[in-house]
Amino acid sequence: MSDQGKSSNEPSSVFNDLRLKGEFCDAVIKVEDVEFQIHRVVLCRCSPYFLALFRRWSTPDQRVFDIPGLSPGMMEVIIEFAYNGSVSVTKQNVQELLLAADQLTVMDIVHTCCNFLGEQLCPKNCIGIFQFTNICCCSELQRKAFHYIIDHFEEVVSSEEFLELSVQEISDIIDRDDLNVRKESTVFEAILRWITNLPEERKVHIAVLLSKVRLGLTSMNYMRNNVMSNELVTNNIECQPIVKEASETIFHIMTNRHNVFGLSHPLARPRLPNAILLAIGGWSGGDPTNGIEAYDIRTDYWINVSNSHERPRAYHGTAFLNKNVYCVGGFDRVEHFNSVRRFDLSTRTWHEVASMYCRRCYVSVTVLNGYIYAMGGYDGHTRLNTAERYRPETNQWSLIAPMHEHRSDASCTTLHNKVYICGGFNGNECLQSSECYCPETDQWTIISLMNSRRSGIGVIAYANHVYAVGGFDGTTRLRSAEAYNPWSNTWHEVSPMLTPRSNFGIEVLEDRLFVVGGFNGFTTSYNVEYYDATTDEWSEACDMEIFRSALSCCVVSGLPNMAEYTVPRDTLTLSCLDDVSVESLETGLSVERS
Repeated sequence: MSDQGKSSNEPSSVFNDLRLKGEFCDAVIKVEDVEFQIHRVVLCRCSPYFLALFRRWSTPDQRVFDIPGLSPGMMEVIIEFAYNGSVSVTKQNVQELLLAADQLTVMDIVHTCCNFLGEQLCPKNCIGIFQFTNICCCSELQRKAFHYIIDHFEEVVSSEEFLELSVQEISDIIDRDDLNVRKESTVFEAILRWITNLPEERKVHIAVLLSKVRLGLTSMNYMRNNVMSNELVTNNIECQPIVKEASETIFHIMTNRHNVFGLSHPLARPRLPNAILLAIGGWSGGDPTNGIEAYDIRTDYWINVSNSHERPRAYHGTAFLNKNVYCVGGFDRVEHFNSVRRFDLSTRTWHEVASMYCRRCYVSVTVLNGYIYAMGGYDGHTRLNTAERYRPETNQWSLIAPMHEHRSDASCTTLHNKVYICGGFNGNECLQSSECYCPETDQWTIISLMNSRRSGIGVIAYANHVYAVGGFDGTTRLRSAEAYNPWSNTWHEVSPMLTPRSNFGIEVLEDRLFVVGGFNGFTTSYNVEYYDATTDEWSEACDMEIFRSALSCCVVSGLPNMAEYTVPRDTLTLSCLDDVSVESLETGLSVERS
């Protein structure tokens, strides 16, 4: 794999022909025993290093210039770039080429190499690339590699490169609020792995590193069984006050669980989530709402991030694409929308984009390969089988093949490069059918019937299956859920939800399937619960502030201003801990919070 870099100031091929013939050359670049005849003016065009070398660092009559510190092969690549304006970057040559280009300040090649390395980042090489940037001028690549380590920490800690971090580097990493770990035990076990790789040399660092671990986010059982019993910890007197303080903090939090904001202590300060769940719009108190709430999974808490200027809408769809949220179609009691609004998460402002061909209330919306798909719905007169997709780069909607069924109140998702839509209402009955769309052929295919009829359903791709959850079967709001296996074309039942619901939000966040709000058959709900496929169990999460149905949810990630959508860590308050001894702590606190 290679990357072709192109100069922004490409010289004429005439100069290269003259160089190859040795005509009008006015200098010789010498690297080791290899000489290259060149034209000074050409090299000056691509590098301030050569401009300074020929103008200030040499005499007017000097003709031969020795360049130390790089190989003849790299010099040849750089000279060819100066004349031809292009360079081939490969895994084999990128590091040597970057060092040579950095030494000679050939910034076009530096940028090309940095872009190439940035695209190669993975858990096995990100630390090596990060450390490599310490010896060359690549601040943007350094920032990108460092954030890759932060975002993929759970995978990076098992790499061999993790063991090569310095104590300062590992301390800087684990001290960050935005370190992406679901369980704080991952951080503790990471520092143990790093220390035991060179125990005699590194065991002196245990107290410094332990103080960066948010032990207050673990459990007393974990503290007893893994921290207090560890020889590195017990043999270091500086660790004892850290362990005692962490244990007291856990006790305080577990006995004051009603106080969500009891987590500002350094040992219990929640990390920032890598992704958040947004609940947008819906029907609340007899009217549509413009309310937006963000779920912070690290604190299990919702915060209101509404924009009061946005028009309320319900029975719409949402999509997250290119760091923007799109609200598609819907209804506000007066109008069935074909309009689409884009929410800029960085500025928290709304903008109108191109409208759909059709008005679509009760619409099904998903994203696949950079397109937003909008399918079915109700235009105020008819249940629709039409479908269309939007490309943000051109700000245009285009019609695709219509579905086999007319569907409003359906739900959809994408899995293995196909769009799946399930259930809904055709104007006469709640539907049991499902179908999938292949973009390559622009065709819909009917798949196996679900076990239940489901209108107001929630559909999401999760654990390599398509999950169909809840809904209304024409008689009852459903708790039941089922999963579709695309390889066997079969549905199977999974554990039912704790609460029946239809017209709710559904999304996957950190390998858990969340269902949000909806109508339970009697009232609109703010209840939230999540499903774990590994245990086949549902659990309660924090309720929203706004009770609503007909809302839409999406998960957003990679935001530079993620802290604006989470519980503010700097304003969390923890009242003074009681003077509780470790011996008096309760023994039953066994569930790890993170």
